[in-house]
Amino acid sequence: QVQLVESGGGLVQAGGSLRLSCAASGRTFSFGVMGWFRQAPGKEREIVAAISWSGSSTNYADSVKGRFTISRDNAKNAVYLQMNSLKFTDTAVYYCAAAKGGSVYYGPAQYDSWGQGTQVTVSS
Repeated sequence: QVQLVESGGGLVQAGGSLRLSCAASGRTFSFGVMGWFRQAPGKEREIVAAISWSGSSTNYADSVKGRFTISRDNAKNAVYLQMNSLKFTDTAVYYCAAAKGGSVYYGPAQYDSWGQGTQVTVSS
C-alpha cells in the first residue's frame, strides 16, 4: 500500500501560480503512472495531468495545456504540479493518484492509490 499526501493548495488570484506537491510513503515508490485529478463542486473528477515512471511521457487535459506542468522525482518519491496563469475555473480539490502500470492516457479507474486532496481556490 502506498500513502499519498498532497500539499501546496491555497487561495490565489486569477493569473497567479501555485505548485502542488505529492509525497508518497509506504511501499517502495515503484508505481508507474502518476496523475493529478481535480473535482469541482457538483462535477465529476477529471484528469488534469499524468506522467509516466520515467517522466518521458505526459498527458494534459486540454483546459490546462500550456499552463500546467507535471513532473516527478523518483528519488524523493514525489510528484509535482506547477500551475501558472490560474483561472477561476481551475478552482477545485486536487488529488494525487498512483497506478502500478497503465498509461498516461487512461482514466481514474486505473489508479490504485489516492491522496486526500488539497483545495485550490482561484479568485476572479
